[in-house]
Amino acid sequence: MAGKNLRSPAKVAVIHTSPDKVIQDIGKVMRLAEYENHLPKECETLLKINISWQHYYPGCSTTPWQLDGVIQTLLQDGYKDLIPAHNGTVVVDPIEGAFNNRHTAVENLHNLHPIYLDIPPTEWVDYKPAGNMLVLDDVYPDGIKIPACFAGKNIIHLPTVKTHVFTTMTGAMKNAFGGLLHRRRHWTHSVIHETLVDLLQIQKELHTGIFAVMDGTLAGDGPGPRAMRWHEKNVLIASADQVAIDAVAAKMMGLDPMELKFIQLADDLGLGVGRIKDIEIVGEDIALVNWNFSVSENTFASKGQKLIYWGPLKPIERFLLRSFLAPLAFFASNLYHNEYWLRFVGRKRIKAAMDTGWGKLFK
Repeated sequence: MAGKNLRSPAKVAVIHTSPDKVIQDIGKVMRLAEYENHLPKECETLLKINISWQHYYPGCSTTPWQLDGVIQTLLQDGYKDLIPAHNGTVVVDPIEGAFNNRHTAVENLHNLHPIYLDIPPTEWVDYKPAGNMLVLDDVYPDGIKIPACFAGKNIIHLPTVKTHVFTTMTGAMKNAFGGLLHRRRHWTHSVIHETLVDLLQIQKELHTGIFAVMDGTLAGDGPGPRAMRWHEKNVLIASADQVAIDAVAAKMMGLDPMELKFIQLADDLGLGVGRIKDIEIVGEDIALVNWNFSVSENTFASKGQKLIYWGPLKPIERFLLRSFLAPLAFFASNLYHNEYWLRFVGRKRIKAAMDTGWGKLFK
């Protein structure tokens, strides 16, 4: 089992790709990052899909070619027991999201049977971490619960390259947020950086191997993970080091990884490597890459949330988010994103994306 907080050499693979060869390139980037050294073939392998919205929006959720390419690579290399894993949120329907983002089509193509982590019969069990937690013990005084099916399995995270209103950028470490915490995960937003570090610690205790394949074909900047501007970047990134892959993606966005609290904390605790100078980057040379992504923007919804998590409404956070009032916040988020932003802003951007090679591949 993984679980020792011993810093190991970090290797991150970065390659450019195109719609006509992305499936082969996913295999290439995985093998460049030596994924087989980190995922025992005798173990079942979870494919942790990222659904940030039940609607399709470029750069927002795991792409169908990302999922398809990873599955094909694993099957070619002798991995047999593959389990796609979806999670919902208080504002995202995972079954609808899997269908609209073409994940269901890919799973059916390979005759794989997905699990939906927030929907029965998935069982959630109490978990006592072996390592010290930064915040989760305090957030959940009645105990931390995790999916029973996660223990003793490999996991491959399938995030996209995008910005995030709470964590500046989101990637492999944030992808565990949806899988390892139940629907009360929004209780952790005020301590989100520490939460991601705690979850990485738990993953290292739970899983037989951890890997990530990040899709930057259409990357997103602005007030992510939903209300973003998409950019055609044609990049794939892979690594067994969840901290290092996020650091490399952050660097490409134009950020200093060690200024991101969750990366800095994880690096300090030896859970991964966050300093670019200490990461072996293979494939493409990214030394001069800087996409100058915007990370300071907010939506109307996120402005309100930040008032609760870190602003003047902080004293009544528990009342607002853990009482009968909480569904009002979920309703407001859905109203803003689904009825206003998607209708008047997002659909025009989706239509433009459909004219690219990636849009044609999606269709």
